[in-house]
Parts: sequence; C-alpha cells; structure tokens
Amino acid sequence: MSVETAARTTSQTMGAAVWTGPETIEYRTVPLPEVPEGWALVRSELTGICGTDFSILHGSHPRAETPVVMGHEITGIVEIAAPGGPAAGTRVTVEPLIHCGNCHPCREGNTHVCRSLKLYGIDVAGSLAEYVTLPAETLVPVSSAVPLQEAALAEPLAVAVHAVSRSGLRAGERVLVFGAGPIGILTALVARHEGASSVLICEPSEDRRMVAEELGFDTVASGADPLEAVLKATDGDGADIVFDSAAHPSVAALLPKAVRVLGTIVLIGVYKKPVEVDLQALTFAENTVVGVRVYTRADVERAVKLIEGGDLGLGRIPVEVFPLEETTAAFTKAMTAGAVLKVFVGPATAAVHGKEEA
Repeated sequence: MSVETAARTTSQTMGAAVWTGPETIEYRTVPLPEVPEGWALVRSELTGICGTDFSILHGSHPRAETPVVMGHEITGIVEIAAPGGPAAGTRVTVEPLIHCGNCHPCREGNTHVCRSLKLYGIDVAGSLAEYVTLPAETLVPVSSAVPLQEAALAEPLAVAVHAVSRSGLRAGERVLVFGAGPIGILTALVARHEGASSVLICEPSEDRRMVAEELGFDTVASGADPLEAVLKATDGDGADIVFDSAAHPSVAALLPKAVRVLGTIVLIGVYKKPVEVDLQALTFAENTVVGVRVYTRADVERAVKLIEGGDLGLGRIPVEVFPLEETTAAFTKAMTAGAVLKVFVGPATAAVHGKEEA
C-alpha cells in the first residue's frame, strides 16, 4: 500500500464527482469505498467520458439513479490487490460489465449480452473518484511503458475491436465508417490494421473530419453527398462493410444504399428510438446486418495488446485531460464534438489540465 493510500485509508474519505440530478455533477468528499473479499482497490488515473455518460448527465439513461459516481472507461493503479488478481502497483484497465451468470446468454458464455447487463459507473459506483473498488476478474493489466493517455483508450478501443471482429472483415475489403467520434475513429484504425484496403469516413463536423484526415483516412468532403462519394470510391459497388457509429436517422436511410450486394452493415452506435430502414433493399441484396453491444473479455485483452504494440498510432488522437474537481467542465468539453476527440478526467489536484492534439 502506498503512503498516499495509507493516508486515505486512515482518513476514510476521498474526493468524487457525484451525479446528483439532471445536468448536475457535484464534487464531494465521500467515504472511501470498502474493499470486499475478492475485490481490489484501484487508484483512478484517467477516466474517459462517453455518450452513455451524457445520457446519465441529462437524466435520460433508463437505469442510472442518483446519486451515483459515473465512470466506466477506467484506467488506474492497483493499490490493494485481490487474491489471484494483478499485484499492487500494476496499471490496469477494466472490463466494467456486470452480468447475472444465469440467463441463457451468460450460460452460453456470452456474458456481454446478459439479459440484465449492468456496468460499473452506471448501476454502481465508477471511477470518477480518487479510488474505486472492483472485482479482481474485471482487471486487465496494461504495461506501464504505455503512455497513460493511450492506455486510457482501452475500453472504447475494445468496442472497436468487437465491431471489426463481428463484421468478419477480410483483408482487401473496402470500408465505410459513418461518424468520426471516438468509436468511429477507433473502428477505422482497427479496420485499417486488420487489412482493409480502403477506409472512407463520413462526418459532418469539419473539426472531426480534419482529425480523420490527419490520421490518414479519406473522408467525404464537407457538403458532398455521402452516397455519391462511397459509390465513386468503390466503382459503383458500395462498401464491402459499412460501420454505423453515428446512429442518426439520416444515416439509417443511407445504409442499404451504401453497402454492396452481399455486403455487411455493422450497427455500433445506439439509436435512441426506432428509425425507418429499407428492409426490402436489404433483403434483395442479401445484406447482413450485425448488431454490436459493448465487448467481450477477449476484446478488451486484444485492445490492450494493440495498445502495447503501438500498432494503431493512438498517440496522434487529440485528447484533453481535466482534474476531478472540474468534471462538469470536462463534460461540457466532451459534448462539443470538436477537434478534441476524447476527454479524460484525472485524479483530484494531481491531474494536469491540458490537451494533446495531433
């Protein structure tokens, strides 16, 4: 146990950003969490903010209840180790899924689509605090040689790894990605790494479109017709695989037209309500439509290996870090959809407030 942890344990309190109601996050002093048997105490290093957190903040998430400490994109250092888990001092990322173990998906080993799936940071306390307690089996070690801001991308990268795996991508196939947010960009990076011959990105935000171009991707020009662009890039065939990370009704209407005959559509983004899709077109073209929900343990481990191998150039992704006390400002920044692709919250007082841009 570190001197800092010993001091915290003596005081029995810590700082935390607590969601207390719609549009309200309060920085509070709260009790240090108890460490149940088989669990570890993890000192939070960086927590990523994502769209799910936005819905919690707005009060529209169907499960989140006040008060709760958000944060499911967790990177930290093990301070009190659990038997059989990573040793104290190990940097870890977290598979933050909570499954029942009893439903049919769980019994079949598909715990990531548990019928009553829950997450740390949504249903129970997460990592927007100085410390978080987690079961040993959720922890995945990450090499300390990896830059921290790259290690902190493991959870969203696992979503991208899962999406590309579900797509059945084969080397040489042509890919279209709708949306250049964090998940869209990470999906494009993984698809390129896995052998896609071309990756075209469609993104209405000029700032994010420029980020995609700086990362070496072709993009649909601002104001151009996405369908015309993809057909031109694929000799009129359509993309072999279309990834939808935008989850916008206007995109749903384009999906059957943008994918080739016998091609695959992968739904990564979560639509908030039913949308109109041309099912006749999908039927006549014998398209495959694949849904994506979070990731498996293997996907998280694969994401960590990609990060440790430095294969994706994640250091070029523009990010910004806010200290825990400024979590509200971090959310405001994250919701602007500007050139900063990922916003992290670091530990209280110790975080460096600044940004790194490609």
